[in-house]
Amino acid sequence: MKRILLLCSAAGILLASSVRGTAGDWTGFRGADGSGVSDDKGTPVTWSDTQNLKWKVELPGPGSSSPIVVGNRVLVTCFSGFDQNGGVAGMKRHLMCFDRSTGRLLWNATVASVPQEDPYTGMMRTHGFASQTPVSDGERVYVFFGKSGVLAFDLEGKQLWQTSVGLESSRMRWGSGASPILYGDTVIVNASDESEALRALDKKTGKEVWKAEASSLDSVYSTPLILKRPDGESDLIALAQGEVWGLNPANGKLRWYAVTNFNGTVSPSAVAADGIVYMMAGRGSGALAVKAGGKNDVTDTHIAWTSRTGSNIPSPLVHEGHLYWVDDNGIVRCANAKTGELVYQKRLEGLADGGERSEGGAEGDRGRGGPGGGSGGGFGGGRGGGGGFYASVAYADGKLYAVSRNSGTFVIAGGTAYEQLAQNRFESDRSIFNASPAISDGAIFLRSDKALYCVANQ
Repeated sequence: MKRILLLCSAAGILLASSVRGTAGDWTGFRGADGSGVSDDKGTPVTWSDTQNLKWKVELPGPGSSSPIVVGNRVLVTCFSGFDQNGGVAGMKRHLMCFDRSTGRLLWNATVASVPQEDPYTGMMRTHGFASQTPVSDGERVYVFFGKSGVLAFDLEGKQLWQTSVGLESSRMRWGSGASPILYGDTVIVNASDESEALRALDKKTGKEVWKAEASSLDSVYSTPLILKRPDGESDLIALAQGEVWGLNPANGKLRWYAVTNFNGTVSPSAVAADGIVYMMAGRGSGALAVKAGGKNDVTDTHIAWTSRTGSNIPSPLVHEGHLYWVDDNGIVRCANAKTGELVYQKRLEGLADGGERSEGGAEGDRGRGGPGGGSGGGFGGGRGGGGGFYASVAYADGKLYAVSRNSGTFVIAGGTAYEQLAQNRFESDRSIFNASPAISDGAIFLRSDKALYCVANQ
């Protein structure tokens, strides 16, 4: 059995409390708690350039990060100044803030890139240099710009600090994609690409509080998760090649781990409900459910089920006892969260040609009670290619929202009976949509490589 050595350095122990935004806010990747689930009612089913479009604003460059909503502000990142031949000497990132009611630009903060950035070639063209979603505590907004570091801004756009978390490149040279999260008085980032480490920084100063290093973090692009366990303790859930970890988020020390077969790249982020963590990876790695808690190796005692059916890039969500996801190739799946048994799998109707591959198989590994199904997902081509999915599905008002790269947003009925309700496109925008949606007060915020949108029932 492979064991992981974590080397932790702690500069202090902090009070434990996970951060949630105020009612109606969507303050980080997949919401304040990383679940992708919103309590909102009245979210739209259909929209277009002429229907239920509240506002649209052009962006100065592309990006795969999701928008966030903090009070009356919508914030999003993008990048510009890159050389189409791969050079990044003049590249800069933008953190942009818009009025949520009108789309009016409030401010645009720019950050110059460091010389060590990976060239804009190969897989970097698929997701780019602004893939990490910002996170906010309601007073500041924190961004992770890869080798250019982690930065804090106030809500008026003033930069407060900037901290480097490494200048290395992973073996894949795909850049980084994990979003920052908040815990207590810290910002936690998965700096796998930059330094093969998880790092916690002081929210007010940017000073490092702790660092947990492991070579098995190489090529891991998932965003960590704070899980409040039934016993009152909080675990920092982090995925690695071959393992899932439960760490103490106050000091980065390993509490428990379980062995997985996630031995390739790991992109989907974990979700949790009722003390169970659900995680996925592609290229045949499948899915896994594990009960949080315990001590040291919990592989034999805490794994609830495994399955060969997973997702290569998009993350799942869990709602009312069921696990939902739309994989890279447009296959929608619903599984029983307790047993892993597949309830349905359907291919979305209306996907554009190019890049997607069907994924089949109804029988599979039931060694731990899991259902079958292969995993044939893969990254698409360049920014203009492919018909699949990078964005993770979101849930609101009894509906699943799945944003495809170039076939629009699909709306699917929640529950165990599959029904595709709508396919919504902006015909005026043929660029790539890589970002997961943000949902706030009945509105859905979407971003493409060209524009930021607010859709709501009008």
